[in-house]
Parts: sequence; structure tokens; C-alpha cells
Amino acid sequence: MSAEAADREAATSSRPCTPPQTSWFEFVLEEALLEQHLQKPSPDPPPVQLIVQFLEQASKPSVNEQNQVQPPPDNKRNRILKLLALKVAAHLKWDLDVLEKSLSVPVLNMLLNELLCISKVPPGTKHVDVDLSSLPPTTAMAILLYNRWAIRTIVQSSFPVKQVKPGPPQLNVMNHIQQEKELTENILKVLKEQAADSILVLEGALKLNKDLYVHTIRTLDLLAMEPGMVNGETESSTAGLKISTEEMQCQVCYDLGAIYFQQGSTNAAVHEKAKEKFFKTKELIAKNGSSSLHFTIDEARLAGYCQACEVLTSSSDDASQQATPYSKIHSCMKSGKYQDLVKIFLEDNLTLSLPEQFRQSVLRELFQKAQQGNEALDEVCFKVCVCNTVCDVLQGRIIDIQFCQLFLKPSKEKIDFLLEVCSGSINLESASEELKRRMAAFLKNLCLGMEDLQFVFMISSHELFIKLLKDDERKLLIDQMRKRSPRINLCTKPVTSFYDIPASASVNIGQLEHQLILSVDPWRIRQILIELHGMTSERQFWTISNKWEVPNVYGSVILGIKDSLTRDLVYILMAKGLHCCAIKDFVHAKQLFAACLELVTEFSPKLRQVMLNEMLLLDIYTHEAGAGASGERPPSDLISRVRGYLEMRVPDIPLRQVIAEECVAFLLNWCENEYLTMQVPLPLVQTNPYVKLGQLLAATCKELPGPKESRRTAKDLWEVVVQICSVSNQHKRGNDGRVSLIKHRESTLGIMYRSELLSFIKKLREPLVLTTILSLFVKLHNVREDIVNDIAAEHISIWPSSIPNLQSVDFEAVAITVKELVSYALTINANNHFWLIIQADIYFATNQYSAALHYYLQAGAVCSDFFNKMVPPDVYTDQVIKRMIKCCSLLNCHTQSRCHGFLL
Repeated sequence: MSAEAADREAATSSRPCTPPQTSWFEFVLEEALLEQHLQKPSPDPPPVQLIVQFLEQASKPSVNEQNQVQPPPDNKRNRILKLLALKVAAHLKWDLDVLEKSLSVPVLNMLLNELLCISKVPPGTKHVDVDLSSLPPTTAMAILLYNRWAIRTIVQSSFPVKQVKPGPPQLNVMNHIQQEKELTENILKVLKEQAADSILVLEGALKLNKDLYVHTIRTLDLLAMEPGMVNGETESSTAGLKISTEEMQCQVCYDLGAIYFQQGSTNAAVHEKAKEKFFKTKELIAKNGSSSLHFTIDEARLAGYCQACEVLTSSSDDASQQATPYSKIHSCMKSGKYQDLVKIFLEDNLTLSLPEQFRQSVLRELFQKAQQGNEALDEVCFKVCVCNTVCDVLQGRIIDIQFCQLFLKPSKEKIDFLLEVCSGSINLESASEELKRRMAAFLKNLCLGMEDLQFVFMISSHELFIKLLKDDERKLLIDQMRKRSPRINLCTKPVTSFYDIPASASVNIGQLEHQLILSVDPWRIRQILIELHGMTSERQFWTISNKWEVPNVYGSVILGIKDSLTRDLVYILMAKGLHCCAIKDFVHAKQLFAACLELVTEFSPKLRQVMLNEMLLLDIYTHEAGAGASGERPPSDLISRVRGYLEMRVPDIPLRQVIAEECVAFLLNWCENEYLTMQVPLPLVQTNPYVKLGQLLAATCKELPGPKESRRTAKDLWEVVVQICSVSNQHKRGNDGRVSLIKHRESTLGIMYRSELLSFIKKLREPLVLTTILSLFVKLHNVREDIVNDIAAEHISIWPSSIPNLQSVDFEAVAITVKELVSYALTINANNHFWLIIQADIYFATNQYSAALHYYLQAGAVCSDFFNKMVPPDVYTDQVIKRMIKCCSLLNCHTQSRCHGFLL
């Protein structure tokens, strides 16, 4: 052996080797293998996965000689598989917490039904009609397990579930998910119909005074050896895992409490039953200790249930129930004693026992009642909001916007109450330096935000303020307030009052212009402009920065405003808002647009509609960059506003084309195909090219894959895109008298330019829409007469196979477009194997064989779990394999080329 070969062998032998995963059929062939496998520290596959595999194999339907699908046969193989699944569940001690977390509802339903069957529960017998005390212990326990799972599943189904973001659409996977969803819904329907019976069964179980047994691996083996034996008081029914009466009652009480609590949303009286069960569970845990239970109970959740039941079942004359703040608050809300409610919140600012979410929920409820016409609650809302805000300050949280809104118009009464809350929320003798620093910063910032010096002096002369701030800090703050120019509140002052504010002559115009350029606060911008116009009336301040750009369609309307101050203000607010929108600073953009909208509403309906349109575009951008990026659907209100914009028919309103473009892209991205194909007005399709393109794309996607006769929309879309990619030929006579042919790349033959089409496509994110438009361009690229290597794509057969006038199509532009589109598509989803194949084909067609091979391999890796599974034949087609062989040959990788040859 050579030295190099020896080194290679040594290196290979030193690598850690991952043991192969044990297959399900090995457990069928070797009886003792399952217990050995389950005893491992980290068995692979894990127990719950084994249950799924065993039951999946046992429930596979069979096909008879006439190719008819038959139910799974009751043969020895399937019985062994079901028994193995039961053994794994027995190894997990039938812990429903573990089983529910890892198994779907259909699988767990099948498992527990098999447990009922092997425990000799007669099929079709109603459990409520069975006397549990007369049954063998394992049989009774099997019935309890099933009915406990039934009501737990009903409770769990009532909780909201966050939708999982779907991956690339795969027909087989989608069908499987849909089938499982329908099966789950059917099982839930049955369980809900039988809920009353399940509750009666569990209530009856609480009357049992004997220990129960649950099946273990050993008892299941005994039953398997004695299939014909009646399940009486034999070893197979009493040799299992012993569950004491108190342990069983503890778990049943908890599950009954949960179902009663859930039913309490429609029947308040049931909360008393829930309370009884939960407190019984708490008592049993305290008596036996939670560590002795075979089935664990979430004690934190139990404590929450108990607390909620105390609140919901408390009465005004029950003094014992008033011990907790929750009960007190609930009682105050029911009886309307809102001053007592404020007192509770103020007292809690010292103890901090109420969580932030609970405080906010109470405030929201008060706001809702106030909005329904109860004006007396406005003061209560303010007081509770102040208590919450001071609590947030002390805990280092951000001040809520509601406090800022309620404090826009301060008054002596509001300041007095705020200072009372601040004083009552901090004990200066025992408070930490951090708490003192936070309170001091809050009071200082409050002073800086005040317009009226009278209110500032009320705060600065208060005892708490004097103790928290040093003399030098207080004096500096007072001096700042005295020198400061009056500020104008945008929300409370009408436009006409701006001209009455005196300008500060001591401030240099250049400094003010510099502040005007930097500021994004609409209130500050307005104040600066007022001061500038007070100093000089000759300047047009909207021109001082070349960064302030407003679209031409808007500029002519804004510059037509006669009053110079209003004109400057509207122009600058819009320009700064558009700039913030461009740099994705959506918070400041919304503030600037809102201020501009409020201003123009007073005098210009045309500019008001312009600002509403821009705010719609901003809301689209905000959703797509935020919640939309994580897959959350937009609110129905936003979708309605988008439709309303497209259908708007207000004359003389200046419109930006980008808004219509974004609206159509938005509807396509969120699969509003029904609206685009059926409901969009016909005049809109005829006048707006983006709506027409969106309608054709939506209709084509809707009909995929579709029969041949349904491809009319695909043909229409093809013709539109071909026109866009066509060039207009013009003849021109030169100086020498010769006639030359000029081709214009950006032709006006289509409904839009090719660059506009490309820009629009790059706003799309929906996989099917991207796949469709990519498929169209690939087909258009392949139609070229001198093409050598075709590019493959999905749904390519739906497009026409020829073009009447090939010379009119700019195929160079088409090739560039295909490259740009596939590059963009891979930024949206880099693991779409069909897009990766297109990228590989492009590189192959341009003789970039190394890059082509890289993408062919990447496509195979992403759809086969990095080649742990077989690559689907529709991904590695014969053509793809031949191209991979050619790539390897041309790269002098002849061994790999031969290996690929075996795949053909």
C-alpha cells in the first residue's frame, strides 16, 4: 500500500460514523429489538416517531386483483404493528402530555382506539353505559384514558393556533395536509358530540375507590400470548403500572376543570364546577406531592385557572374573595365603582403584583366603554392610564402612546393627579438609585414637553421633584423653559392661527434652515417655518434642500397654493414623508403624512385624496416589511382600501403610477385572484396596464394546471408579454443616401415598457405567480430559432409553441430578462428546485459548466434532504442527467461523469 493510500485510510477510519437509523420493519422481524431500542439514552428514531411509523404501516389500504382499494387487512403483520405501537406508548407510561405534543389527533385517536380494543372494551358500546367499578382495572383505565384525551382535545382545539408559513407549493404534500386537516375536523366533530358522555364517564371515575392499572410492555405481551382469553382478573390486567386512586382523581379533576372552564364562556354557572375541580386538584397535589404523580400537571397553569375561577365566581358580599387584586378589580368593573378601581391600581404601583398585560386589558375595556357613550369614564381612563404609565416608568418600559395622547391638553387637575400618583408609587427612603433616576428623568422630560410655564412650575416646585433633582439640575431646567420659544400643537390649532405667532428675532435664519433640513417632527417643522416666515417673506423655503423631491404630478398642485407658508409646509411635509418612506422609516413617514393630511383637509379636497393615496401606499409598505414578511395576511380593511383605490373614479386627482403598480402586486402576493379575475371593473382593465397584467396573471394561475381548452387566459398573457418584448423597426436615410434599419429596444407596441414589466415582477413574492411568469419567459426564450440548449421550466406546455413574427421579438432582451427573473426568484426562495434547475440550464446554455453543475446538484440536494432520499424523477429528468454528465466531462471529472451515467 502506498503512503498516500495509507494516509487516506487512516483519515477515513478516524472519522466518527453516524449509526444508521433503525427501520420499522426490523422491530417486526426481531421481537426483543424494541425494548432494547427504547432503553437507549437517545433512541433514533424516537418513541413517538415509532408510533407514527407503526400505525401508518398498519393502516395502509390494500389493493385487490380488480385494482380496487380495500381497507387494511386484519392479518398477523398489522396486528404485530399495532401491538408495537401500544408497547411504545406503554413505555411512555401513557403520558398524554407527551403523546399530544408529538402525535396528531388522527394518530392518537387510532392509538387509543387500539388500546380500547386490546383492553376488551366491546366496540360500539357507549362508555357512559359501562359501570367502571365492575370492569378489570386495565379496562377501566383504558376507558378513562380515552375520555380524558377526548375532553383535552376539545379544550385544546378552542385555543387559537398560529398558522405555519407554507413552503413552496408541492401537490402531494398539500393533499396530505388537507386530508389530515379534514380527518382532524371529523374526529373533533365526533368528540364534541360525545363531550357530555365523556364528562359523565370522568365524573363517575371520581367515585371509584380502588386502584387502577395501566398496560405496560409486559402486560401487552401477556395479552398477545393469550388472544382468546377473556380479560378478567388475571395477571394481564393487574400486573401493569399501578395508578393510585388519588393520582387518578387528581388528573381527572384537572381535566374536568379545564373542560368546565372552557364551557363557562357560554354558561357562567359552570365556572363554579371548574373552580371545585381545580381546587380539588390543588388539594390532592398538596397532599401527595406532584413528584409522586405518574402524569404531570402544569402547576403554573393550574394556579392561573384557580385565580381566574376565584375572580369569575366572586360575589360582592363575599369578603373572602376580595383578598386578591384580580377579584377586587373584577368586582369594581361589574359594580361600576371606578374610583375604587383607580385606588387599587395606585396601591399596586408599590407592590407591582399585577402584570403589564392585565393592566393594559383593563384600560382597553374602559376605553371601549367610554367610546360607547359613557363620558364619565374619560376621567377614569386618564387616571388608570397615568397609573400604568408611572408603573412602566419605574420598571424601565417605554411610555405608551395613549398617555401622550391623553396628555396633549394638560390641566391643573391632571398635573395634580399625576404628581399624586408619582408620589404614591415610590418610597424615597427604600427605593433604589435606579428607580429614583427613572422617576427624575420622567418628571424632567414631562417639563420639557410642556408649553405652559405655569404647569412646569407646578411640577418643579413639587416636593418629589425637589428631592429627586439637584439644585443645579432644577435651575438649568427652569432657565431652559424660560428661554424656549412657544411651541405650536398641530392637532389643536387651526391653520389660520399659525400667522399670529411672533417670530424669535434672536435666532439666525441659517440655523433655523439647518434645523428645518434635519427635523422629521411635524410640530417642530411647522414652528420653524412660522419663525422663518416671520423674519422674511421673500424666501421660498421648500427650495433650500435639493433632497426634497415631490413627484411632478403633485408638485404643480402644491406650488399652486397661494399662501407661501402653507405651500412651504405642505411641500416639505410631503417631501420628507416620501424620503422616510424610501429609506423604510415608516414610523416618521406616517407622522409626516398624517400631519400633511390634517393640514390639506381644511382647504383642498384634491390634496386630501392625494395624501390618502400616499398613506395607502405607506400602509402597504409597512405591512409587507413587517407582518407580511412573516406570512401574516393583511387585515381585511387594507385589502378593501386597495380595491377602493383601483376602482376610484374621482376626476382631476393626480395619480402616481407606482401606487397602482403596488396595489396590483399586493393583491397578487396575497392570492386575491378571485377579485382580479371576476370582480375588477372592465373599464379599469382597459385603462390601467398593471390591472390588465395582474388580471391575466391571476386568471392563468387560477386555471393551472388546467385542460387545454382552459388555456385561453394563458394565450392572452403570452400575447401581451410578446408585444412588450417586441421592437419597432424604423428605416432612416443616412447622409450617403443609404437606408439603415434602426431597432428601438424600449418599444411602445405593448401595454408597458419591458423595464416597467421587470420592475413590476420584482414586486411579486407569491411562488405560483413567479413560477408562471418565469415559465412564460423561458418558453419565449426557447422559441428562438437559433437556440441550441433549451431551458426547462414548470407549466411550460401551457404557452403557444410559435410566434407569427419572430423578427419582431428582441430575444437578447428576453434572455437578459430570464436571467434577472430567476436571480430575483431565488432571492425569494433559494430552495425552489425548479427555479434552481432553470438557473442551472441558463449557465449550461452559456457554457458555464461549473456553475451549471453547482445548481443542478443544489436542486437535487434541496428536494432530497441532501440526498438522504431519492431525488424525484421530475427534478432529475434524463435531460438534466445528460447535462450533468456533459458538465463533468468538460470539467475533466470523468469518474463523476461515469457515475452519473448509471442514473440513466
